[in-house]
Amino acid sequence: MKVQDVMTHNPVYISPEASVTEAKVLMTKQKISKLPVLDKNKRLVGIITKNDLIKAGPSAATTLDMYEIGYLLSKLTVEKVMHKKVITVTEDEVIEEAARIMVDTDIGCLPVMKDDLLIGIITESDLFHVFIDLFGARQKGVRATFELDEKPGQLAKLTQAIADLGGNIVSLVTWEGEDPVHRRITVKSTGTTAAQMEKILKDVHADLKGIRVL
Repeated sequence: MKVQDVMTHNPVYISPEASVTEAKVLMTKQKISKLPVLDKNKRLVGIITKNDLIKAGPSAATTLDMYEIGYLLSKLTVEKVMHKKVITVTEDEVIEEAARIMVDTDIGCLPVMKDDLLIGIITESDLFHVFIDLFGARQKGVRATFELDEKPGQLAKLTQAIADLGGNIVSLVTWEGEDPVHRRITVKSTGTTAAQMEKILKDVHADLKGIRVL
């Protein structure tokens, strides 16, 4: 799966000359928390988030009244508070790399570029939706988490055993186990019972960590 499959196309943006108040109103209206900042030539020059707007406001200890605060924020431009060093990705980047970049750099979104043109944005919310799909969270079935020996053929035995019972795998996700010689796996299938799944896992010598009927 690539970034282009899950990103928001043609994202809402704002200019660097706009006020912080305008940015806040736009975010509220569009129900978003991040805004790419484009200059008059439509070049990406920054990004501003809802957290940036909160930080731009006065502290709780201020003696200013709400009208004075509103006036000051209306004079403060997006350019003054936006992030100018923006990390971007291309539409052809795979989603796991986009997720790694976000985690490693502690950011919540990535503008998506095609050459110098902003064509989309991918956020942590988009990745949550991918996570739901990968685990088949909206589908009913038997969900089992277990560990298998990290060696060729183990998954093939498991999937064949499920198929032999007339089961259908709707989700299968693997990641590193507790040690280098094991692989942790979560599988969700339909057409099988919990008892049948437990027997399959026993037959392939899996270490069952949990099983649920959803």
